[in-house]
Amino acid sequence: MFFVDVIGLEGLGNRSYLAGGDSEAVAVDPPRDIDQVLTAAARRGVRVSHVVETHVHNDYLTGGLELARITGAAYLVPADANVSFARVPVSDGDTVDIDTGAGLTLTAVATPGHTPHHTAYVLREAGRPVAAFTGGSLLIGTVGRPDLVEPRLTEQLARAQHASAHRLADALPDDTAVLPTHGFGSFCSSAQADGDTTTIGREKAANTALTTDVDTFVAELLAGLEDVPAYYAHMGPANAAGPAPVDLTPPAVADPQEIAARLAAGEWVVDLRNRIAFAEGHVAGSFNFEADGKLATYLAWLIPWGKPVTLLAESAAQLHAAQRELVRVGIDRPAAAATGGPAAWLAEGESPATFPRATFARLAAEDLDGIVVLDVRRDSERAEGWIEGSVHIPIHQVHSRLGEVPEGTVWVHCAGGMRAAIAASLLDAAGRRVVAVDDGFDAAADAGLTVLTG
Repeated sequence: MFFVDVIGLEGLGNRSYLAGGDSEAVAVDPPRDIDQVLTAAARRGVRVSHVVETHVHNDYLTGGLELARITGAAYLVPADANVSFARVPVSDGDTVDIDTGAGLTLTAVATPGHTPHHTAYVLREAGRPVAAFTGGSLLIGTVGRPDLVEPRLTEQLARAQHASAHRLADALPDDTAVLPTHGFGSFCSSAQADGDTTTIGREKAANTALTTDVDTFVAELLAGLEDVPAYYAHMGPANAAGPAPVDLTPPAVADPQEIAARLAAGEWVVDLRNRIAFAEGHVAGSFNFEADGKLATYLAWLIPWGKPVTLLAESAAQLHAAQRELVRVGIDRPAAAATGGPAAWLAEGESPATFPRATFARLAAEDLDGIVVLDVRRDSERAEGWIEGSVHIPIHQVHSRLGEVPEGTVWVHCAGGMRAAIAASLLDAAGRRVVAVDDGFDAAADAGLTVLTG
């Protein structure tokens, strides 16, 4: 019998896997914090004999090199990937034994498209395909985006994605489990996954790469691509060089004077508490990136790369979880940190800053001629409907385009509230009067606001 354990990276929208038999296992696309993989292996009582990468990742740092070093596993990386460390280069058709007692083998299948060197791996039990680790190739209902390597290669790689999806679908039985790395919220996916699990048979019926001709597929895929998170530019080179081991020990503790000094120096002070608590009271000048939101994605996207960051958390547990999220995208060591709340972060006699939260119904009751409505959703979201007269600046551009926000009190909204809270904190720190709309966008029209489309 074989097993497949899923190691989910919910914040980044990715998955890694540990698969094996009674004594040995393979880790697929492991995260940088490899203790999760080691814990899963210990729970199963197996040795990690192989570590494999489907591609050099653009959206997170791998733990593959360190995991292979610690476990003594063979580290399999696509042969055409340009990396600077020792590894076992794998090419199309290469097969390795994972657990001979269980009859488990793993075969490499060249699936270019997400990257030129992308490789999927088919797990076989006694020669029968049981699972395909498809990385950023065939995802649930979609495929990985083809525009992360080189703009001039994008259309070529999109066509390769179509061919690779068909190669997998044609070669594998319908009941083969499809186990992608991307597609669960990662911006490496060309669209959000529709569902949680799938098989080759289901993808044949539903995946646009398998149900449309190549020209239609490519045209629709390219038309749907949106901005790439800025931090992706740093992930590929770091993965090609081989990421260093992580350090998750607690950062130095910052007192109120140090927090104030870091703000005065132009450093980022990030409050990890939920957006309700932040709006009700925070350190003036700090930014709100909720620990329970997509912390790593949005903080790494917005922060000037390499700028020192101080983390403010409500508890040591929240701080530690945030550190774990951030090392996955290369924000390794906070400059400092503090726990508790504004009372512990402000000097004696200082008062916390606040701003109001509201609903779309409250916005509808306002005189819209006297306020600014700022929409921070993505282009594709806005295209489906927007509030008449609203200003549009996607969340990842707000910090660099603050000067473009018209004068007046800014009512900022997104689709649900999290991104609006980030933008509201950026505006508040810049001295603007702001109201965070903490509401679902579907409520805008119901509240009587004019929502335009088309």
